[in-house]
Amino acid sequence: MAGRRVVSGAVDRKPAAAPARSARSVRSTESSPKRSGQSDPGEFVDVRRLQGEDLVAKTLNQTRGQLGVVTRPKVVDFRARLKERRKATARVILLRAVVITAALAAVAALVWLLFFSPVFRLETGGIQVSGGNEWVSEEQIMQIAGKQTGKSLLLVSSDDVIDQLDDIPGVTEAKVSKQFPNRLRVTVRAQRPAAMLRASDGSMTAVDSKGRVLNSVWNVSVEGIPVVDVGDVDQGLSDQAVHETLSILGRLDESIRQRISSVSAQTQDSITTVLDGGNYTIVWGDSSDLKLKKAVVDKIINDPNVIGDKHQVDVSAPLRPIIK
Repeated sequence: MAGRRVVSGAVDRKPAAAPARSARSVRSTESSPKRSGQSDPGEFVDVRRLQGEDLVAKTLNQTRGQLGVVTRPKVVDFRARLKERRKATARVILLRAVVITAALAAVAALVWLLFFSPVFRLETGGIQVSGGNEWVSEEQIMQIAGKQTGKSLLLVSSDDVIDQLDDIPGVTEAKVSKQFPNRLRVTVRAQRPAAMLRASDGSMTAVDSKGRVLNSVWNVSVEGIPVVDVGDVDQGLSDQAVHETLSILGRLDESIRQRISSVSAQTQDSITTVLDGGNYTIVWGDSSDLKLKKAVVDKIINDPNVIGDKHQVDVSAPLRPIIK
């Protein structure tokens, strides 16, 4: 009996300890209250206690203005945006068209100013001619230069004018200079006739060093111009010996030309001139090395110690002149 009581007493003490642990658990729970909507692992979850997201409040917070006033959310109107884009595109196209039109107008105005306006237009009064003589008239020169009138000075071809002037018999050199905005200066070097061709009937024809016939513009003296006797002028101008003679006579210094009494040319390499009424005879040969030949002749006939009492100088071979 006593043993049963002991066991029974032990059994009775065990249930008394359980409430103590439960009380500690309750105190622990009360001392750290759970946050709303949270639960311990393994604990039963009550869906009704879960917190939900308030979408309305969130939307109101997002749309609240700076002053706290709720504003309406921005709504994109795609039709309006399309219209705006079209207007912007139209403005860009219009601006480009204006720029292109202005550029074309500027180019057109510049072209008109440079090529068609009176500012650069060459008129007859703006052409200045000089260098003519009694054999090459300034009227001939002006007639050629005058073909350029009415043009812009920028379109005047100086080379074209020079080529035409060089074709005038007696013109040995021509220069054309433009003086902007609308003036042209033409200068020529006109030679006297290289010789006078005397035909069998006694008629005289003036020709230049290239064999071109010169027309006298008024009655001029032919004194001091060498005379070459030819049977016929046209035949003489086609003769190579006559051409060589004219080439030599046209390149001689005026001091020698004035002393020439007569000229003969049996062949193209036997051109001979008589000076001072027959006092000196110069055999030139052909027109080659003429610069050297002129220097040799000038040295010999102007130095009494060299020419002595001789009267003929042959410079057909200028490095070995022959004095007779």
